Amino acid sequence: MSVRVLVVDDSAVVRKIFTTELSRDPQIEIVGTAPDPYIARDKIVSLKPDVLTLDVEMPRMDGITFLRRLMNHYPLPTIVVSSLTPKGGDLAMEALDAGAVDVMCKPGESYTVSDMSIELAEKIKAAAQVKLGKPVEIKKKAVVGSKKLAMSRTTNKVIAIGSSTGGTQALQVLLSMLPRTTSGLVIVQHMPESFTRSFARRLNEYSELEVKEAADEDSVIPGKALIAPGNSHMFLRRSGANYFVSIRKGPLVNRHRPSIEVLFKSVAKYAGANAIGVMLTGMGADGAEGMLEMKNNGAFNIAQDEKSCVVFGMPKEAIKIGAVDKVESLENIPRLIVKQLIAAKTAVPVA
Repeated sequence: MSVRVLVVDDSAVVRKIFTTELSRDPQIEIVGTAPDPYIARDKIVSLKPDVLTLDVEMPRMDGITFLRRLMNHYPLPTIVVSSLTPKGGDLAMEALDAGAVDVMCKPGESYTVSDMSIELAEKIKAAAQVKLGKPVEIKKKAVVGSKKLAMSRTTNKVIAIGSSTGGTQALQVLLSMLPRTTSGLVIVQHMPESFTRSFARRLNEYSELEVKEAADEDSVIPGKALIAPGNSHMFLRRSGANYFVSIRKGPLVNRHRPSIEVLFKSVAKYAGANAIGVMLTGMGADGAEGMLEMKNNGAFNIAQDEKSCVVFGMPKEAIKIGAVDKVESLENIPRLIVKQLIAAKTAVPVA
């Protein structure tokens, strides 16, 4: 059965491109388009789409205001499409706070119509699987295990995290609960260029850790979380006892750039048993094989459970191939990470 989609954008060109390109996917049906939120409101009622694509800058009513009203009165899985600019990135973060399932950038010089249509089609199919609730209000959580962790030797450990659809809120919850003495984190969240910079700034507000968009040769050290930049792959590297990241373009991997697979395979190679892997919510299988390599090289791997996932895709695939040591709810994952770090001084895993 196809996913019924309503495209909302004030640009007739964009509406035509989206309709033409997305209609190539046999699992997607464009049931209508709308140039502004007022017309969209009426079409939502009459056409009853499964998923909405929504521009954020439109006449008469902006997309964020419309999205907030929609989520209060007629919750509908929504993918927000924004311009590939710093302002667009900030608006995308507001949209996620308002209840958007995912964000997407419009095609431009560095992002072709072909790339856009393939990725947007996948996001639409993922959004159709989402069980919508009210937008989660992320607040500063009680940090777990701060004192014990501060006394443990964690400077050699690396925590590698992969997430996609639903991962923006999942990462806010997870990072807000980790103490500032946590070992260095390297994170891939499927998100476009410019958006990751805004996302890293947002995460930094909710965490005791320093969270930043990664730059080439940034050190992976305790108290710091590095977010892979959109449209670039992030690799872990090692020089002696010190870890750092390498940022490179390269081809899409599993239809993604950044790819979790790329990060996890580099973590398997350079960190081995010094690593903890975490697979969060998302559609598809990106990172599953890399996580298996991590486990085979001695890493301890955690997957988010189905109940707390927005889309139980990537964790399910990692579990299916035997790459996971422990399946946990989102709110229990930080505690398990801290247990593993504390246990590192005795080299005894704590399940």
